[in-house]
Amino acid sequence: MAVPRDDAAGRMLAWAGAFREWALANPEGFRLIYGDPVPGYAVPDGGAAPEAELRTCAGLTGLVADAWPEAELRQPQGDYEWSDFDPHLAAMVRERFPGLPPAAVALALRVWGRLHGLVSLEVYGHLRHQMLEPAKVYRAEMLDLLASLGFAAPA
Repeated sequence: MAVPRDDAAGRMLAWAGAFREWALANPEGFRLIYGDPVPGYAVPDGGAAPEAELRTCAGLTGLVADAWPEAELRQPQGDYEWSDFDPHLAAMVRERFPGLPPAAVALALRVWGRLHGLVSLEVYGHLRHQMLEPAKVYRAEMLDLLASLGFAAPA
């Protein structure tokens, strides 16, 4: 479903839904990228997992960048510097989103944590005995996230 670029809340909700749908349809891929590393295993240079994580973070940072003027008013900026982040991530963000402050990257990571947490519980089977419809609690969490950023629920 295409969401207009100026609908930051609708885009975040659509992105979160697509992330969950992908994870549930591809649990092995989700576990490979976001699961615990295998002890002693090092991802080869150019490996897919770090690149996939970077793409996820870049996508969320783009959503936060589009929402930043409104989101900035609702979220404490914190005391973030570019040196707080991985140099590759900082360089990518500064190139793609000139003028975006480090606090926006921190907010993107916080957004990622909220949408990732329930998806992880679901993919790893930790909700199967507690919930019949995990999608309902996930949507409620995403709507709460949007409200915390100052957005009304999308239609």
